[in-house]
Amino acid sequence: MQKPHLKRTRRQLMSFGKWKLRLIFWTSAILIGGAAALFALASRFSDNTYHRLYEYSPYLAFVLTPVGLGLIAWLTKYFFKGTEGSGIPQAIAALSMRDSALRATVLSFRIAFGKVILTCAGLMCGASIGREGPTVHVGASLMYSVRHFFPLRSRDMHRALILAGGAAGISAAFNTPLAGILFAIEEMSRQFEERTSGVLIIAVVLAGVTAVAILGDYTYFGSSSTQLPFTAMAWLVVGVSAVVGGLLGGLFSQTLILGTRRIAPLVGKYPVTVAVSCGLLLSLIGLLSGGHTYGTGYDEARHLVTGTGQGDFAYPVLKMFATIASYLSGIPGGIFAPSLSVGAGLGANLGMLFQSLPMQALVMLGMVSYFTGVVQTPITAFVIVMEMTDSSSMLLPLMAAALLAKGISHLVCPRPIYQALADAYLAKTSVEK
Repeated sequence: MQKPHLKRTRRQLMSFGKWKLRLIFWTSAILIGGAAALFALASRFSDNTYHRLYEYSPYLAFVLTPVGLGLIAWLTKYFFKGTEGSGIPQAIAALSMRDSALRATVLSFRIAFGKVILTCAGLMCGASIGREGPTVHVGASLMYSVRHFFPLRSRDMHRALILAGGAAGISAAFNTPLAGILFAIEEMSRQFEERTSGVLIIAVVLAGVTAVAILGDYTYFGSSSTQLPFTAMAWLVVGVSAVVGGLLGGLFSQTLILGTRRIAPLVGKYPVTVAVSCGLLLSLIGLLSGGHTYGTGYDEARHLVTGTGQGDFAYPVLKMFATIASYLSGIPGGIFAPSLSVGAGLGANLGMLFQSLPMQALVMLGMVSYFTGVVQTPITAFVIVMEMTDSSSMLLPLMAAALLAKGISHLVCPRPIYQALADAYLAKTSVEK
């Protein structure tokens, strides 16, 4: 006689409804992987185009950047409302929305399309933004939007779609599958739900495989075999890096939270004027930095990680201000890549102060410390940097720096940035409704 649990298992395997659900997730995950790969190629092209224009004439930035940001802000306001900012706060806010019509204003095919186009436009105008946060928004939008073709009544399944889409987006954006899963658990849901764990993992794997099939197998910042010696001096630097990175990251996040709150009324009334003003400030910062603060900061960070670049004491501070100006302009764009670049710059500066230690190791410590200070997700931070640099030998120092930086950041920024911005977005949408 067959056992009851075996009968249930067979029914689940043969159920048409279960296979329909699996098809939804699998197809959507592949779609997200392809979209993330194309987004990566388009954003890279846009970033490179702006830097070529800057090399032709640095003063073009004083026209292209403010005018371009003004046009993007106008398009965001009147054609692609809901695409502004990183996109991660919108995805988190959507998890709490009970009204499907309201959630559709945040997650839709139109939002996904606008997010990609306007983020690439921002990079072509020199904004200090990244595509990784927007890819989370795009992934959540694409995954959630398939419900139009395969109706799902369960609210839990709607949450699972959003979480899986966000996780798949971050995985495909960085080619970091483990970090994608952890980010969905640690940042987006702030809890682990057993019912959605399998969905997350499968979505991440399929999206990652699709992106790799298009872009090729790669590590985001290249490979590094550097190690930190087990000495008192080395662990002192781990503490210094965590304190400095956590403090600056927390200040950066608190500035964005307060700045967004203060400037939101102005952006609502005068979106173009605010964006143009931020563009002019961005152009001035870019001139002071020799053009290094424009764009994602990917090249600057990669050169430091691989040991082919040199530190600059002014770079991390200028890049941080450029990212603040870009975010407060109200245009679409994320803070992941710029934050990693700032952190790499901080690590390189530590390397110039502590020359007896490997520069590349300190660069990775700086990235983890500052990134943790910004997002306050220490597990995601050290895993994502470890996966992006293919450097498992740095696991313990990176873990220690991340945990300490989280505590330091919390002192100056009590509410994690994405949660605070998501709460603000929910409050704004409820008022508008």
